[in-house]
Amino acid sequence: MPKKNVLIIGANGITGRLICEKLANSQDYQPTAMIRKESQKEFFEKLGVPTVMGDLEKDFSSAYKDMNFVVFAAGSGSSTGKDKTIAVDQEGAKKSVDLALENGIEKYVMLSSMGAGNPDPDSPIHFYLEAKHEADEYLKKSGISYSIVRPGGLTDDAGKGKIQAAYALNKRGKISREDVAETMIHALSLEVANNSSFEILEGEQPILEAIENL
Repeated sequence: MPKKNVLIIGANGITGRLICEKLANSQDYQPTAMIRKESQKEFFEKLGVPTVMGDLEKDFSSAYKDMNFVVFAAGSGSSTGKDKTIAVDQEGAKKSVDLALENGIEKYVMLSSMGAGNPDPDSPIHFYLEAKHEADEYLKKSGISYSIVRPGGLTDDAGKGKIQAAYALNKRGKISREDVAETMIHALSLEVANNSSFEILEGEQPILEAIENL
C-alpha cells in the first residue's frame, strides 16, 4: 500500500513540528509541511519532510496538490489580537476546509481548543475561543470526514502516551503538546473518532484506546 499524503497546515508551530517529526517515520503517511517562509525549510529538510509554501491569509490552494489528508495545527495564538486571530484561526481555517472539499480530502483533523465547543463570554480569550468555534462548526457542516481535537492547557513536557478524552470533560487541566500531536496522528484514521469533536487532558488511558470509541 502506498503512503497517504498528509498536508500539515501550521507545520512550523511547536505542535506542527512534533506532528511532522512523528509522521516522518510513519509507514502509512507521508507528511508535507506547509510553511510561510523559505527560512523555515531547513528544519523539515533535515527530517526528510517535503515542504510547500502557503499562507493562510493569502492563496494557498497549490499546497493541496496530490494530498489525501489535512492536519490543521495552525494558530495565531490568543495573544496576537482579535484581527489576526479571526484572519488565521477562523477565516484561514474556513478556507482550508473549502480547499479540502474541492480537492477530495479523505479526512481533516483540526486542532482546536478546550472551551471552543461553547465559548465562555467571560473568558479572557473569548475572541480566540469564538474563532475556533466558528472554524469547528464550519468543518462539521462541510461534509468532509473529520476529527476535532480540543486539548486543555498545553505544556512542553515529554509525552506520556496516555490521556483522558470525552466530548466534554467538564474540567480544566493540561496536556503535553507531544501527546496532542500523537492524538492527532491517531485521528487520521477513518476508523478512529470519525466525525467527532472531543476534549483531551493528560490521563491514564493509552491514546488510541481513549479516542477510538468516541
